[in-house]
Amino acid sequence: MTQIQDTVTYLEMFERPPPRPLPPPLGKLALMRAEKCTVSFYRYLYETVGTPWVWYERRLMSDTALGAELAKPTTEIFVLYVEGVPAGYFELDAADPRETELCYFGLMPEFIGRRLGPFLINAAIEQAWSRPLDRFWVHTCTFDHPRALPLYQRAGFVVYARRQVSFDDPRESGILPRSLEHPLLPPLSEA
Repeated sequence: MTQIQDTVTYLEMFERPPPRPLPPPLGKLALMRAEKCTVSFYRYLYETVGTPWVWYERRLMSDTALGAELAKPTTEIFVLYVEGVPAGYFELDAADPRETELCYFGLMPEFIGRRLGPFLINAAIEQAWSRPLDRFWVHTCTFDHPRALPLYQRAGFVVYARRQVSFDDPRESGILPRSLEHPLLPPLSEA
């Protein structure tokens, strides 16, 4: 297996940032919590948002294990709809009583570049800080959208650590499509 090198950047905030005035995104928007998110709908969100950015970890989970994760009362999934169509989502993990992790955050490819990212990150921040909290944190990596890290920093997150990691190329084992191209992924051999 080809080893892929990656840098994971960890960010955090210790207080709710001041509200940021944003230009309104285009289109009719609705942000809804997926109260009883099904595994199939979650897989649709995760794979549609994450495949271009080499998200693969949740693909490794069985439906039973993923369903158990989604059913936890501390797992919160919010879906952004634009004119009735899913446009992106974020997932929070509030298992630690005084901390919340922004586990996943992203937009469907068709909705990138429409000023929805700042709107969605603000919604995630507001949801996290709607309860007593000491710390809100997130991690991103070099394979995420190039505007992810600056978006988190503009929203008030501060970098506190970086870590080098490596993983087997998920295209080689069929976890991700062999046809997936990313500027940081080496070309697959034809063998």
